[in-house]
Amino acid sequence: MATVNFSVPDEVKAAFNATFRKENKSAIIAALMREAVDRAQRKDRARQAAARILERRESAPLVSTAECRAVRESDRP
Repeated sequence: MATVNFSVPDEVKAAFNATFRKENKSAIIAALMREAVDRAQRKDRARQAAARILERRESAPLVSTAECRAVRESDRP
C-alpha cells in the first residue's frame, strides 16, 4: 500500500479529524480518492461522447421542420 502526503488548510484537517474521529481515516481518504477518480473519468467520458455527437452532427443531413412534421404525421394512425 502506498503512502501519500497532501497539504490541506488547518481548518479542513481539524474538521475532518473531528467528524471522523472514531473511524479509519485512511479508508475514508481512499474512498474519497476513488470517488474523485470515478467522477473525473465519468466527466471525461461524457466530454468524449459529446464530442462524438457534435462530430456526427456535422455530417448529418439537414432536415427542415416541415419535413420532420410530415414524417411525424405520416406515422400517426
